[in-house]
This record gives sequence, structure tokens and C-alpha cells, in this order.
Amino acid sequence: MFKSVLLAGVASVLAVLPAQSKDWKEIRIATEGAYPPFNFVAADGSLQGLDVDIANALCAAMEAKCTIVANDWEGMIPGLKANKFDAVVASMSVTEDRKKQVAFTDKYYSTPLAVVVPNDSKITSLEPDALKGLTIGAQAATTQGTYAEDVYGKAGANVKLYPTADEANADLKSGRLDAVVSDKFPAAEWIKGDGKECCKLLGDIPGTQTDTAIAIRLEDNDLREQFNAAIKKIREDGTYATIVKKYFDFDIY
Repeated sequence: MFKSVLLAGVASVLAVLPAQSKDWKEIRIATEGAYPPFNFVAADGSLQGLDVDIANALCAAMEAKCTIVANDWEGMIPGLKANKFDAVVASMSVTEDRKKQVAFTDKYYSTPLAVVVPNDSKITSLEPDALKGLTIGAQAATTQGTYAEDVYGKAGANVKLYPTADEANADLKSGRLDAVVSDKFPAAEWIKGDGKECCKLLGDIPGTQTDTAIAIRLEDNDLREQFNAAIKKIREDGTYATIVKKYFDFDIY
């Protein structure tokens, strides 16, 4: 009888104790691999880019063993929720719709949207009416894709959505599009490289600045807090600035 009472007492104490946090010494991270210079597949088949460097730096700060895998953009949130990986470090913008499905860490950079056009384009304004009747490209399931549909599409533009930003840029370069809506930083990098001879930035779209952060499952608050502490650490010790300087000659934070 005494033993039963004792066990019941122990059980009641354990029931009110907080659950222990997961160790998170091994973390599986997804990135896209098709969004240079933030993430891309190098000639040797390795994943590289600012997102990848940031992920590796954060894992080092957390003293965690991380595996970084490529995943199609449209499958990022479904894959995260299905436990295919534990975090998404892929230049994902924080939006209210996404926050209903996943949690986000503190930001690691922020960016506005921009419009890219051919060098000989007659478009001179970012106003929706200026693109009426034209064909506008953007990557599907992104803030730029949503903006293109909700703003330019509703004003009369023909909006084409692509699986990757590279495919939209390729159609702009080949003359199949009149403009592309893109995050500014990868667009600027593309214009310096493959798009140098064909295209130019028309300008930033006012009011579209968004934060970019790491996506985590809603229930993994302990992992989110570990990433937040690591983001703070690499910002303070100079690691973050060193990584950014590899890709940009200006502050993107």
C-alpha cells in the first residue's frame, strides 16, 4: 500500500515538472540550391551560398552536427511539417500566412522587392498601371510571386509563375517576359553575372521590405531559441559580417 502511494506521489510530481528540451545536437537543414548567391549548387555538386554559410556558422555556434540538403522551394513548408528536415535556411521571408504554419527565428537579413526589365524596356514606372497588358514573371510560392499576382496581375498584367527564380530570369533574358518581380539582392547579383548584357533593375518596390529568417516547426521552440542565440552570437563576434562580405559590398541586415 505504502509503495503504491509513493509511486503515485512521484508520478504527480513528474506531471507538473516541465518537459526537458530536446538536445538538438544533430540538425537536418533544407535549402533550395537554386537561388544564387544565397543558395546554389556549385560545379562540384556541393551546396553553397550565403544561406549555406550562415547555416554552417550557426551550427558551429550551437556546437551541433548539421546536414544540409536541397529541397524544391514549393515543398519547403510541407517537408518541414512532415519532419523531412528540422529547419529551413533558404532566404524565406517572414509573412503572416507562413507564421500560421511554421515558427520563425529572428531575422538574418531583410530585403525589398524589385522589378527587373530588359535594357531596352519602355517601362519607366513601378506603378501597376505601367505594366498593364505586359507579361510579368516571378517565382511561385514566394512573396514576389504573391505581389506580382495581387498587384500587377489585378491591374491587368499577365503573370507567369516559375518553379525557380533562375527560370524566370532565363525567360526575361530570352525576351519571353517584359519584366520580373524579384527580391532585390539576388536580382542585383544576377544582373552582375548572367543578366549583365540584357537587363537592368528598374527599381525597388516601395513598402515591400521584408525580414528573412529560419523556419522551424511550431512546436520546436527550443530549437528556435538555440538558433536565435546563435544568430546573436555570430552577429556580435564578426562571423556574420565576414560571410556577408563574401557576397555583397553593402550591409544586408
